[in-house]
Amino acid sequence: MKTVFKPTAGMVPIDTSYCPGCSHGIAHRLIMECLEERGDLGRAIGVVPIGCAINAHHFMNVDMCESTHGRAPAIASGIRRVHPDKVVFTYQGDGDLASIGAGEIVHAAHRGEKFTTFFINNAIYGMTGGQMAPTTLIGQKATTAVNGRTVEQAGMPLRVCEMLATIDCAVFVERVMLNNPANVRKAKKAIQTALDIQAAGLGFTFVEFLSACPTNWGLAPADALKWVETEMAAYYPVKNFKRPEGY
Repeated sequence: MKTVFKPTAGMVPIDTSYCPGCSHGIAHRLIMECLEERGDLGRAIGVVPIGCAINAHHFMNVDMCESTHGRAPAIASGIRRVHPDKVVFTYQGDGDLASIGAGEIVHAAHRGEKFTTFFINNAIYGMTGGQMAPTTLIGQKATTAVNGRTVEQAGMPLRVCEMLATIDCAVFVERVMLNNPANVRKAKKAIQTALDIQAAGLGFTFVEFLSACPTNWGLAPADALKWVETEMAAYYPVKNFKRPEGY
């Protein structure tokens, strides 16, 4: 019998608790697969804050640390400085990173902290009930914006990659999306590159994933994946914003 698929040892062999169609499971798998392929599962440390991501420690088969809301970059900074031989990453949602944690991520990037942040942007607060996030699109409805977000009331959605790319010590910044197999493969390449740069000690690395949240968007899973490409990617362009020469 020929083996055509083998689960990564980086994921605990249990079902995740995420909603059907949620992209968190895809992102988890890609990150853990990359760590396994690098031989880094035994020396990786992940930091997750409040949000849907708080459950990641149940599924990611590496050492994990939970932080308070928005503070994962501060915790990761300390861990990486104390353990410079470890592979350190944060895994954060947009309600966490782009709102209460905006100052944390900006200053970690300014300091050039040598860890990698994986940023899940699904344009909504997921775990807490579908409230408007800093990344919620104009016109998009949320439980705290029942008629849709407006510029007058909430300003424009925050483009995190574009902001961090202006910071000198943020040396790798890329946005990818998780809506089809081809884009999932591109996302994996971005993860691999970010981890390579972290290993080289060149500075702060950041990968943003445009992700689906069918439950809080009120869409079927297949329709949510289409919405990622037609609506989210129109405002959040999928591309590399910054990388060191040679990468």
